[in-house]
Amino acid sequence: MASRLRAARSVLVAYVMSRVIVLGSLATVRHIITTRHFAVPVQTHDGLLAWDASWYRDIAAHGYKGVRPEGLRFFPLFPMISRAVAWLPGVSAGFAVVFIANASALVLGFALYALVMQERRDADLARRAVWLVYLAPPAFVLVMGYAEPLFMTFAAIALIGTRSRRWWLAAIAGVLAGLTRPVGVLLGLPAAVEGWKARDVKAVAPAVAPAVGLVAYLVWAARRTHDFWYPLRAQQDPVRRGHWVDPVRAVAHNAHELFSGDHVSAGVHAVSAIVFVALVVVLARRWPLSFTLYAGLAIVVALSSRNLDSLERYGLATLPLVLAGADVIADPGRERVVLCLAGAALVATSMLAFTGVLVP
Repeated sequence: MASRLRAARSVLVAYVMSRVIVLGSLATVRHIITTRHFAVPVQTHDGLLAWDASWYRDIAAHGYKGVRPEGLRFFPLFPMISRAVAWLPGVSAGFAVVFIANASALVLGFALYALVMQERRDADLARRAVWLVYLAPPAFVLVMGYAEPLFMTFAAIALIGTRSRRWWLAAIAGVLAGLTRPVGVLLGLPAAVEGWKARDVKAVAPAVAPAVGLVAYLVWAARRTHDFWYPLRAQQDPVRRGHWVDPVRAVAHNAHELFSGDHVSAGVHAVSAIVFVALVVVLARRWPLSFTLYAGLAIVVALSSRNLDSLERYGLATLPLVLAGADVIADPGRERVVLCLAGAALVATSMLAFTGVLVP
């Protein structure tokens, strides 16, 4: 009972604090713009439904037939669950996507806590991981109507199942993750690694399950576009992530932008790339091989585009990086400093996102 209370306290306090910070940042931005009579950016007006959240809202309200074809790049599970909630009397699609995102974020905290306890039996490490996932600078997307909280919850459950050899639990979570975000397919890698180590043929199920979720949606979407790869290719539009490039060229291009173009976002992406690579090194030294390979591949994929917008969100969604970060700040003094800086950075990134400067 004491351990459950400790887990609940760790999750709930951090969960509430992160929402106070993000909602407070949004209120501050709106107050400044209103009192100073500035032009209101669309992101400020949309608030928690800004950026990609507006797509999820529209899909939840009207289905894929009610949005432009490029809306197919948003995978279906999150907007379809929201659409089901929106059928309830008096519930709008906008409220539904924000509600499902925040409910999923709450479950995520408990799932992450359970994952750490399964791996290390260290309640302090679990608490730090929960605080980091809620206070990390890109964590404002866990408050908005984004699919990341749902995806990260399935990812945590898949990793729990994989590491505990509960293959069917991992398989079910893997399929759902593959239906939520295209990068869910990468969860097949840690399952394959753990299955190879266990020499258990049952591990084939979680190894292929994320791909099953991905392919199922691509097959369905092809009925509308007659292009099997369209939901993935739509993301390669130059105004989005752009075409695939090697990570070195991508980082080099971003560094060039830092000194000659978009100073704010380019600087954020440059720092984030360094931090993520360092955390992969920490994983390699302190955590299971399957976690390291999964996180390493996820970061390579995230860095393999000319446009590194949303890099921070992709890094946050790669849960082993959060575990590595929690490991690094084990010293109490370091923990206090890092969490305070993270909270301050969360305020800054939230305000930048709500004013249209930083792309989530």
